[in-house]
Amino acid sequence: MDHTLLKADATQADIRRVCAEALEHQFAAVCVNSFFVPFIAAELSGSRVNACTVIGFPLGAASTEAKAAESRIAVRSGARELDMVVQVGALLAADLSTVEDDIASVVKVAHDSGAIVKVILENGYLTARQIAVGCKLAQAAGADFVKTSTGFGPSGATTGDVALMRRTVGDEMGVKAAGGIRSLEDALQMVEAGANRIGSSASVKIVEAIA
Repeated sequence: MDHTLLKADATQADIRRVCAEALEHQFAAVCVNSFFVPFIAAELSGSRVNACTVIGFPLGAASTEAKAAESRIAVRSGARELDMVVQVGALLAADLSTVEDDIASVVKVAHDSGAIVKVILENGYLTARQIAVGCKLAQAAGADFVKTSTGFGPSGATTGDVALMRRTVGDEMGVKAAGGIRSLEDALQMVEAGANRIGSSASVKIVEAIA
């Protein structure tokens, strides 16, 4: 699970609490806005919990150069995972080379520093065919995961979308479900559909429900 706090009003005290919860429950990562990356990298230092941040968030509409620059700063500051938002408009317009090049620019920066990239497709804007195309482009660009949504778009994760993404990428990539996952039942349904990473701000509630 990626323990997530991306709200605009998050304070350092909030982020410290999230890091402590992630360490207690041994989550995969803490995902925050890039301002807090140096802070969480220090808080999580020496643990197995990765520092994760978002790139081009939440719209994906920043220039490719801006996304690459943001990625360089993030990995230099200690991020080990980058969740980037795809160029949604370009994907909708079937400008496939732009989408792939945009993803590849972030992947290069990340992989050169030993970090991984999750590509947020923001499925709520896309048809099933466009979701599949986005997955293939992320795969071709060398990304490590595809991800359903930002949590700030028109809809969150659905089991149908997760299953489609898993069928499209096979076993070669990870699939992260995020957006509206608030309960253990939600999380288990996403795992059953094919997700191997869950992003949620309700991570503690979810894992505590297991007991």
